[in-house]
Amino acid sequence: MNGALEKKLESVLSNIIDKLEQNIDFFKGIDIEFLSRGQKGSAELRLVNDKLVFKAGREKLDIKPKELTKLIFEKGKQYDDCSINYIERGLSITIWTEKNNVKIKYNEAQPQENIPHDDVTARSNREYLIKVGEADELLREIGILSPQGKVKNDMIRKYNQIDRFVELVEGIVKQVAEGKESITVLDCACGKSYLSFVLNYYIKEKLKKNCYFVGLDISPQVIDSSIKMAEHLGYKNMEFLQMNIQNYMPERKIDIVISLHGCDIATDMAIAAGIRYEAEAIVVIPCCQRELLNQYSYEPFKEITKHGILKARLADVLTDGIRGIVLEAMGYDTSVVEYISPLDTPKNLMIRAVKQGGRNRKAYEEYIKLKEALGIEPTLARLINI
Repeated sequence: MNGALEKKLESVLSNIIDKLEQNIDFFKGIDIEFLSRGQKGSAELRLVNDKLVFKAGREKLDIKPKELTKLIFEKGKQYDDCSINYIERGLSITIWTEKNNVKIKYNEAQPQENIPHDDVTARSNREYLIKVGEADELLREIGILSPQGKVKNDMIRKYNQIDRFVELVEGIVKQVAEGKESITVLDCACGKSYLSFVLNYYIKEKLKKNCYFVGLDISPQVIDSSIKMAEHLGYKNMEFLQMNIQNYMPERKIDIVISLHGCDIATDMAIAAGIRYEAEAIVVIPCCQRELLNQYSYEPFKEITKHGILKARLADVLTDGIRGIVLEAMGYDTSVVEYISPLDTPKNLMIRAVKQGGRNRKAYEEYIKLKEALGIEPTLARLINI
């Protein structure tokens, strides 16, 4: 490559190197091919054990990103042209020289053409956001897809649940991510971390936003399982920690807190964590609301609540209703919506809260009235000291 061509290529490569440094968690590799009349050469750059390794022939070097341009020019000096393919999750960029010019092409991941016609997505009337044919690697890893690329019969319900979750939080994610270089999502009582993996895929590879995920759970088994899945997928922008939610001290700003089926007061711990870390959004799907069942009493309803099943169902409604009012009191615009059909699971409510401003005195006073009328001491209020 002549000096004039190298100068043009150097400017383009500087942008690629900046992208590599910023998106190191999503970097997959750079493949380089050198071309001349009757001659070919190749080199590659990979991330190995958190180190960038440049390989050309038998030579293997640990390098820093800024050293890449010099090495490309050094290895390509005997050739006329080169082709450089930069690959990260959901995107590749091809740079090539031709007739003393440098050309660039951005290649986004394309869906497969041979999606099975009998797959659940073909039979459903809804438009999926996490599509078979696009997200196959992810869907296989979390157990949704068979090796043949079909949604497993016993996982159709789970597939619908995770896709519906993305649909319901998509607008919130876009709002929180606007104007930010990256967003951080904390998954409390993460379990098998399905939601984190799916949201990670959607935010990075569909919305083209950088993100980082932290999963917390007290079970060592599910944490080990989540770590292995992240390794298999190459999702380096995730960490999973075995610990109680209340003991977590974040090392970065938490933008969104999520929790799926945190049992009983685990949901309150997740909400309290979001409030404590001043998260811009909190999204939880509660489960097993037992706390208020043995606390509340309300004289006008005594003839109704004497039936145990009705008292338990009312306790569920009161628990989530109180959570919504407390979130409003703490300055969050809050909605409670049906997550999925009650035919799939009775645990089908989603609480969505987006930070709007300072504390809401009116909502706080309403909470105090309810607390006194029902004779309750909710864990959430204690955790956030109101």
